[in-house]
This record gives sequence, C-alpha cells and structure tokens, in this order.
Amino acid sequence: MTVDKNAREAIRLHEKLKGKIMVTGRMSKLRPSEIKLIYTPGVAAVCEEIYHHPEKKYTLTSKGNNVAIVTDGTRILGLGNIGPYAAMPVMEGKAVLYHEFGGVSAFPICVDTTKKEEIISTVRAIAPVFGAINLEDIESPKVLEISDELTKSLNIPVFHDDRHGTSVVVLSALMNSLKLVKKHIPSARIVIAGAGSAGFGICNLLVAAGCRNILVTDSDGIIYKGRRGNMNKYKSQLAKITNRQGKKGMLPDALEGADVFIGVSGKKNLVTPKMIRGMARDAIIFALTNPDPEVSPCVAKEAGARIIATGSYLFPNKVNNALVFPHLMRVILDMKIRKITMSLLLATAAAIANTVSKSDLHYDNIMPDMYDKKIQKNIAKAVADLRT
Repeated sequence: MTVDKNAREAIRLHEKLKGKIMVTGRMSKLRPSEIKLIYTPGVAAVCEEIYHHPEKKYTLTSKGNNVAIVTDGTRILGLGNIGPYAAMPVMEGKAVLYHEFGGVSAFPICVDTTKKEEIISTVRAIAPVFGAINLEDIESPKVLEISDELTKSLNIPVFHDDRHGTSVVVLSALMNSLKLVKKHIPSARIVIAGAGSAGFGICNLLVAAGCRNILVTDSDGIIYKGRRGNMNKYKSQLAKITNRQGKKGMLPDALEGADVFIGVSGKKNLVTPKMIRGMARDAIIFALTNPDPEVSPCVAKEAGARIIATGSYLFPNKVNNALVFPHLMRVILDMKIRKITMSLLLATAAAIANTVSKSDLHYDNIMPDMYDKKIQKNIAKAVADLRT
C-alpha cells in the first residue's frame, strides 16, 4: 500500500466514523428500577460514602480506569505545531488503543493554550476524574518541565509517552537487536539524533540500562559539556551523562564507527547512505520519526545496515510506543502505582523484549506483535517482582 493510498483510506474512514471514540455506560438496557440507583435519589448515598471515605473514589467511580491524554498540539507526530483541533485524531487514536489493548478508558484533552502554567493548572484542575495523566505531543523542553512539575504536585502517575513510552520500546528493541548481532549494551556505540523529550527519555533510560558510549545530536551537532549555543537545562543534563570524550561535530561525525543509530529528530531523510556505510559492521538503524523516517528502510538496507526499524506500521520491525502505553498503563492502574520510576521502565522494557522467543527472534522480527497477549502478562509479572 502506498503512502498516498493509505492517507486517502485514513481520511475516508474518519469521515465515515465521524470520530473514533464515544462515552458509554457500563450498564446496557437500563431498567427503570436502576435509574433511581445510578442517579437520584440513590446516588446521593454513594456521594456521601466517598465524602466520608475518600479512598473509596477508586472503588465507587471510574477514576481508577480513566486516563487523560493531554496535548496542546504543538508537536504532533512529524507534523509540528498544528494546534489542538488537528491534534484530536491522534489523541482519539491513542484512546482507541488504550481501550482495545488495555481496557483503559482514555479521553483526549486537547487544550487551547500553549502556555506552560495554564496547561499545568488545567491538568491539576481535572485530575480528580482520572487515575493517570498521559502527556502527549507537546513541544520540548516545555513538556519536560510540565511533566516534572505535575509529577511533584499530583498523587496520580504522570506518564509522558514521548519520554517514557518511546524510551521503553527503544530499549526493548535495542536489547533484542544486540542479541542478534552479538554486541553488548555497555560497549555498544550509540548515536541518538534528537535532543527533545524522546531523545532525553531514551538517553536517560539507556544510561540506566548500562549504556556507556552515547552521543546525542541536535540541529547544532553533537552535544558536549560546555557547548554554548542551542542549550537548555535538559540538554545540559544530557551533556553530563554522554560524550565522555568530548567529541564535537555534526551527525556524520557522530556516526563514524557507531553501532546504533536512534532517530527521534522529527526530520525525514536526515541520514544518508554514506553515513550508514561509515558505521560499524552490522549497524542497527532505528529511524523512528513519523510519518517519514530519518532514512527509508530500503535505503538503509542497501547501504549495509543489518537491522532496520521504524516507528511506522508500513514497515517491518515496528518500534512504536503503542507496544507500551496500553499494556503498561493497565498494570499501573491495577497496581495503583503513583510515580513513573526508572526501575519501572527498565522492568517493562525487559518484559517486552523477552516476549519475543529465541526461536522467533531474527533481523526482521525484533519486537512482539502488539496483539500478543503475553506482553501485558509479562509486564505485570515484571512490575510485581519489583515489589517483592
């Protein structure tokens, strides 16, 4: 299927559906005798019960199964700042995936403001309805500041899909890819293109997993200690944990002899065949920008890459955070986890990677199918083991 044909079919489907989600009740064919229980006068007793015993909000309402998908539309897929209305199809799609694969009730909260303080105050104000917050497609570094502030002030988990979900799926894919090429996390030379929220999250999780040779690049080139231009506090944090040799230069310089390229740059055709040919033997390419990757899989293969993955469902080796957020959120809600921790993310990444059996693992199959029911079971067990 060509991209153009896929786009036409997507538009036709959305026109037919007129939106992909709706709110429904858990009770079907409501009887007259039940109305007095779910609404007045019976519901008053439930309200009083929660008022006197606040912890019962999780057992007497849907709070514990509700997730808010919050965006301001400033960084949608690879499309950039297209606003809250154009962001709705993406958020509705995530809501469908939450329901289909996690049984989670998620709803788009597309806010008509780009101001950090207003987004924070909005999320705080609506938090009583939800068991978790999912920040999505907000420009960086603003979204990292929002995530940090909300994590401090809310008693429900704040899951940032670009920061947490993408980092988990990348680590999972990296674990399985390195197994195939017989390389190891501590010695693998890794280049991350993109120092926004996804790049920041990926880098921090890879360091926590034991990666010791990482270079991060942005539009100004390799990030290093003491760099003055185009820096913020999050890039400064990256400079402290990467690039031990203080290497300078642009992306081609970073990729010389590298084992792994991880692209979350938002820029298509960023990587050339020459860059790939300059990488180490059995190079691993994760070109994850959507909808158009940093390098097309066929170009990367012709240039000699051994393992190639994208974030798109148009190609094999789908390294997409849809493998993470529905399943992990189900576990987070069921176990009433209040904070997203590094140990939680590491355990989840290993659980997803291990879902692919040794017999099924090969160069064109490094990740499990998102319909594989073992994903959620494995995550639940891994997270439960953290508590023992």
